[in-house]
Amino acid sequence: LVRVSYFSVNYADVCVRWGLYESAKKYVGYPIVPGFDVAGVVEQVGADVAGISAGDEVFGVTLFGGYSTRVLVPAAQMRPRLPGWTAAECASLPAVSLTALHALSLGGAWPPASPAAAGAAPPGTNRSVLIHSAAGGVGSMLVQMSAALSLGPVVGVVGQPDKVAVAQEAGCDAVIDKSGLTPSGLWEAAARATPSSAGYKAVMDANGVSTLRGSYDALAPTGRLVVYGFHTNLPRGAGWLSPAEWARMALRMWATPAFDPMDLTVSNRSVMGFNLSFLSDEVEAVSALFDQVVRWAREGKIQPPPITLMDMADVGAAHELIQSGRSVGKIVLRTPFADQEVIR
Repeated sequence: LVRVSYFSVNYADVCVRWGLYESAKKYVGYPIVPGFDVAGVVEQVGADVAGISAGDEVFGVTLFGGYSTRVLVPAAQMRPRLPGWTAAECASLPAVSLTALHALSLGGAWPPASPAAAGAAPPGTNRSVLIHSAAGGVGSMLVQMSAALSLGPVVGVVGQPDKVAVAQEAGCDAVIDKSGLTPSGLWEAAARATPSSAGYKAVMDANGVSTLRGSYDALAPTGRLVVYGFHTNLPRGAGWLSPAEWARMALRMWATPAFDPMDLTVSNRSVMGFNLSFLSDEVEAVSALFDQVVRWAREGKIQPPPITLMDMADVGAAHELIQSGRSVGKIVLRTPFADQEVIR
């Protein structure tokens, strides 16, 4: 049992609120309390729990219910608070970092091909990766982890001029601001940003209908498109879903590209997708991801994303901000138990 000091907001929470998150329906049903990331203090532990005691400062991931002052969560999903990180920074980390590392795993970059290659990209001369929404929570983690795995060039795409510096600070070798570009201009810029004339080894895309086809076409032979979201299929800035919004979503789904298995075979490309919340039963696999994230954080290879700190009572405003597309990094909410730490 964890007394929660901070929890973070993910775009998935908005989808849960709208009733559009399939795993929320499968594992919990409605009504439901959203939230995946928490940080706080252990109040009680089960009789068979080892390595965690009452009074320990911890952070971790829960399968919904994180928007709470107390949450009951399996011990395997918690880790000790990271040295040098505030509790709020720890709360910003789990969902985005686990999503990013699993995406890179599907992209063929982790785990390394051999123990001797630990920390290095898989064999091959083309190690380029294109990351959409590179200034966001998952995107900034993908950038940092790509650098930790010696991928490169790491090319980030952002949707606003003020996000360019954020993506650069995260570690992008090149950043494309698509706000002033036509769709064809985006892909021309992406082609110029990689030294490989064949295309990218991996493309990370949570946009959905607006970029999926272009992301696939940007792949090199043996390249992998990893899909972990469909943001542009969904409303932006809508507090509730009107009949018109439902109709627009249906049109976007109809326009979402399908990929021909024959073309995948002939072009030697792959399309892979996942939703981490459906892997809750894969305890060992998720624990391995979490352990690697903690190692990198302790080694300084990944840093917390930029944080917007808000009070728990302002959860509505937090959702409006993340829905708007204007947020950078992570939004973290503090509960009445927060320790009032300074966010760097």
